[in-house]
Amino acid sequence: MTADGSGIDPRQFRNVLGQFCTGITVITTFDDDGVPIGFACQSFAALSLEPPLVLFCPTKASRSWAAIEKSGRFCVNVLAEQQRELCARFGSREPDKFAGAAWHTSDLELPVLDEALATIECKVDNVIDGGDHYIVIGRVQTLSESTTTGRPLLFYRGQYTAIEPEKTTPAPWRADLEHFLTTTTLDTWL
Repeated sequence: MTADGSGIDPRQFRNVLGQFCTGITVITTFDDDGVPIGFACQSFAALSLEPPLVLFCPTKASRSWAAIEKSGRFCVNVLAEQQRELCARFGSREPDKFAGAAWHTSDLELPVLDEALATIECKVDNVIDGGDHYIVIGRVQTLSESTTTGRPLLFYRGQYTAIEPEKTTPAPWRADLEHFLTTTTLDTWL
């Protein structure tokens, strides 16, 4: 292994990073012809409260990313645990990923998946090179959450997983974490 990481085995890299549990989203937009397009994405994160920014990381070869880049806007659909089949469809090379999916067009003219736990509609704010991916920063325009209670679809060690029912109560330190996340300063992360 070299100091620049060039000797790292790709399989080991995936295995090690698979120890980090992530939520799964579907990023959507319309192409130039008004056809809805999207892809399953687990590399999504909140970035900033002020201004409200999020990020996701598509592969450079993604056809869906090309349409999102061209349109300049996208919707992040946070998937619920019962949406495994939908996730698999959006993670495939299926030409019409929206076939059989319940969705609608939002007020901001973006495709929104009906049973998503939350939706975050954004405009592309910045794109940064990230190796074989791009880091796409989106400025949040509007957001909403489901009116029904649901649990997120998660991905861990290369497979779908979910929160155990008895583990959905907030941790006793949640208030401290909430305070930390909402009052960060420039030196907080040092």
